[in-house]
Amino acid sequence: MNQLEGGCQTGVPYQTRMALNMPYRSNGEQHTMKLYYMPGACSLAAHIVLEWIGKPYETQAIARDALKQPEFLSINPMGAVPVLSDGGYTLTQNASILEYLAEQAPQLNLLGDGTAQSRAEVRRWLGFINSDLHRTFSLVFGPQRFVASEAAQQELSTSAAAILRNLFTILNTQLADKPYLAGKAPTIADPYLYVVLRWAKAKNIDLSGLNNLAEFSSRMDADKGVQAALKAEGL
Repeated sequence: MNQLEGGCQTGVPYQTRMALNMPYRSNGEQHTMKLYYMPGACSLAAHIVLEWIGKPYETQAIARDALKQPEFLSINPMGAVPVLSDGGYTLTQNASILEYLAEQAPQLNLLGDGTAQSRAEVRRWLGFINSDLHRTFSLVFGPQRFVASEAAQQELSTSAAAILRNLFTILNTQLADKPYLAGKAPTIADPYLYVVLRWAKAKNIDLSGLNNLAEFSSRMDADKGVQAALKAEGL
């Protein structure tokens, strides 16, 4: 959904491929992945992971008013970003895209360390952010879609902000003894958390005293892949 209102490489090294303008090869076919995004929306998480995995890719920014136009609806009938195109394959839904990208660079362990428990832990927090946090932000970004009167909209937004504070407190506790959500190394859940933390700042959600989240956000700010994605999106 769009909600901003909300390692070592095998084969030809990434830098060499880019210098020679060589697309990534998969199953013998040449192609470059393409991400359709809106600046600062949840698609930023996929943009960060694309930087992390080091495969050639291109992007196309989509204006908000173009989301529901026939041209984009032919790509994603839901009229939402992100959308990932990989050769003849088109994928929607942020969590699915993040997992697909992790599979493109398994040596980076972005979906955990290879054990069932590690994968489950990553998916646990990915699901928490996608299904609980992201969904609740929709009530902050667009209360008018749910209730008509301004007073009801304000009440709904205020209630949602309180729920978000409780959800972020759970994440803050999870980060008490580890730098990233699933352990010592970043996974695909972390860019998604980073994105919703940006939303929280933009919408003045109370995160006071949640110091582990603040440290996490600073850690992600210093990441070169994060910096590259932010720059590319003009953020």
